[in-house]
Amino acid sequence: MPHLVILYTPDLDRPVSQGGSDMTALCRALAGTMRQQVDEVGRPVFPTGGIRVLAYPAAHHAVADDGEAQPAGGVAPDYGFAYLNLRMGRGRSAAAHQAVGQALSAVAQAHFAPLLPLRPIGVTLQIDEGPEVFDARHSSLHPLFNKPAQG
Repeated sequence: MPHLVILYTPDLDRPVSQGGSDMTALCRALAGTMRQQVDEVGRPVFPTGGIRVLAYPAAHHAVADDGEAQPAGGVAPDYGFAYLNLRMGRGRSAAAHQAVGQALSAVAQAHFAPLLPLRPIGVTLQIDEGPEVFDARHSSLHPLFNKPAQG
């Protein structure tokens, strides 16, 4: 953990020139931002080997009024939506939660900013923290990033 999952309307998979978004670029930018986060004493908020950012287009969706309020003779609005949910284990301070939330929100806002004037898009970021009722982990990723420094 931490895992940041993005669920979005599939219209956002279109090319940028057609009102879509580069979701891979968003995932990488968010992961980079997560790696940069430090707590009040300068320690990383998240272990690099635990960072996961995954994006999934929704197979089925309805957003807002689903185009029912379209203008007379007009084309139904093309509503887009992205829901970003960061799930992290317990133990981080409220200040770290706020700093991480603000940093991730700024990345998401900057990513979608070029589209917002062109079409209606909603973007929500939510952060959830334990308590877990069961937590099992098995990974060969963490050892890649927990090597002692060579000096």
